[in-house]
Amino acid sequence: MRVLGIETSCDETAASVVAIDGYAAPKILSNIVLSQIEEHAAFGGVVPEIAARAHVEALDGIIEAALADSGTALADIDAIAATAGPGLVGGLIVGLMTAKAIAAAANKPLIAINHLEGHALTARLTDGLDFPYLLLLVSGGHTQIVAVRGVGDYQRWATTIDDALGEAFDKTAKMLGLPYPGGPNVEKAAQAGNASRFAFPRPMKGSAQPDFSFSGLKTAVRQAASAIAPLSDQDVADICASFQAAVADALADRVSRALTRFRETFPGTKNPALVVAGGVAANRTIKIMLERLCAEIGFTFIAPPLKLCTDNAAMIAWAGVERLRAGMAHENGFDLVPRSRWPLDSISAPMVGSGRRGAKA
Repeated sequence: MRVLGIETSCDETAASVVAIDGYAAPKILSNIVLSQIEEHAAFGGVVPEIAARAHVEALDGIIEAALADSGTALADIDAIAATAGPGLVGGLIVGLMTAKAIAAAANKPLIAINHLEGHALTARLTDGLDFPYLLLLVSGGHTQIVAVRGVGDYQRWATTIDDALGEAFDKTAKMLGLPYPGGPNVEKAAQAGNASRFAFPRPMKGSAQPDFSFSGLKTAVRQAASAIAPLSDQDVADICASFQAAVADALADRVSRALTRFRETFPGTKNPALVVAGGVAANRTIKIMLERLCAEIGFTFIAPPLKLCTDNAAMIAWAGVERLRAGMAHENGFDLVPRSRWPLDSISAPMVGSGRRGAKA
């Protein structure tokens, strides 16, 4: 079984071919990702219109390269999987419409994939993980703890009540005059900083409510920076280190509660695992904290390789494989439309409200 995956939800144009043969381990035959960082750097963040135009210009060539690298002809592909949401609607339109055209022309099944499901299932591609397991999804747009019970079977246990963690990193970087993308540059600056210089709050720590909050921490960073402006390089490093320490401490408190709940909810799980995915999973301070926490509580810690934690098409192709194997490809069709908002768990009430386009998270 070979599936072509297409990902255009934000500022990466990506295509991949993933294959699986019977009970053998799956293989990523190709995974092409074109970043748009340079196009958006001058604006300090992703500009939706620029992103959509860049996808239009690059996607056909990226798909051709993915097929060529995999040594697979389009005729040998079993299905086309494309991200249909959540994300920037302009980019989603480009990817999903391209996938529809290819699927129609080649007479192949089309599988619309929830971008978050791609993240949720990646550990099964890289580590062969069995259900159930716990997922910590930390990215620019989402911060959630999800119980992954099966393909298409997800229960959100916690989410942010305001900013996503990746958003907090990006806004902190912008306040401190660090370049885009914010997360890697905050982490780089923090390496030379004193993490104990600023006593930033640990949002929600100790709260019985399981969710996250980062807007107050972001405000504390702005107030601290304003109080000592103009900032020296050491000031910036110390603020970054203190911010990062506060984030890690708050995450540890939230995740530890979820690990305990997982044991109580799934008592028969022999080797419980915590999977961390999303761009923020690349942060080494956060990763070390989570590894230590899992070791203390008796969980296996799994973080897919960085190139599969950030947005990519291999995870979309793999989600397509999973849905094909589960007999769920029939749930999709050519009448599907892109969804800028698409919660992974459609049952849990949204924490940050809903609108005409649906629940935010």
